[in-house]
Amino acid sequence: MPITTKDMLGLRGADAGLIAGILDAAAEMKRIMRSTERKCALLSGKSVVTLFYENSTRTRTSFETAAKLLSAMTTSISVSNSSVQKGESLIDTGHTLERIGADFMIIRHPMSGAAKLLAQNVKASVINAGDGTNEHPTQALLDMFTMQERLGELKGLNVAIVGDVLHSRVARSNLWGLTAMGAKVTFAGPGTLLPAEFEQAGARVTTDVKAAVKDADVVMALRIQKERQQAGLIPSVREYAKFYGINDGVLAHAKPGALVMHPGPINRGVEITGRVADSSVSVIDDQVENGVAVRMALLHLLSERNAQ
Repeated sequence: MPITTKDMLGLRGADAGLIAGILDAAAEMKRIMRSTERKCALLSGKSVVTLFYENSTRTRTSFETAAKLLSAMTTSISVSNSSVQKGESLIDTGHTLERIGADFMIIRHPMSGAAKLLAQNVKASVINAGDGTNEHPTQALLDMFTMQERLGELKGLNVAIVGDVLHSRVARSNLWGLTAMGAKVTFAGPGTLLPAEFEQAGARVTTDVKAAVKDADVVMALRIQKERQQAGLIPSVREYAKFYGINDGVLAHAKPGALVMHPGPINRGVEITGRVADSSVSVIDDQVENGVAVRMALLHLLSERNAQ
């Protein structure tokens, strides 16, 4: 199913056909990435701007790499050195970038809803690279693409997501995306970090990590987001690691050969041990590579839509 909107802001409400179409396009983009040429001209003459109000390594770099592999012109805006520091609003920044010629704006912002606000005020296509604790759709898409590559059909998969669920935009996008594709999702973590509304959305929620990963096909660890934490949500990082970290003992309750995932960056020894992160069942590095393919696919599909 083709993309019918000019933007990609989230996966809440997305249907299986849309997601499947993006994943199919990502498979083709990955073939291009691994070819001898590595580049194609699908976005030749287009301008892609990354506008990040929060720090990022994987997401920002993979979007810029994706755009360059599609032959687009790329501009990276460092908010700390931009007019934002002089008080310029998000909408005014968007208008400025659009008049300069931006066809795509990739935004990461600490406030939930920022990507939607920008999209409503510019003609350029806006892709949400993470807004507050709301959504991070491209991360969930690359997670699903990685699962599909390794395990085949997403329908019927048991996926356990463990960690700081409350503050995780990755968890929310994966919830919407995986359930739309027919997967079963279980969230686990301390009670203070588990949003109650996830059960209403069709997920299972528990504070028992071993129960959460029982018979799981995929075990995904989430980073403890210290920058969003309020005091007292966890007793200490050491205690969190002891009771909620993914280690060999926890993984033994999952299906044999269950995939281990993490959206990064990893706090080794906290949400996951180095031994598990580097094990033969870990696909964390695959997630990074697949992020480029998925973001290439989205840029291409949105460009096709806009050309109609």
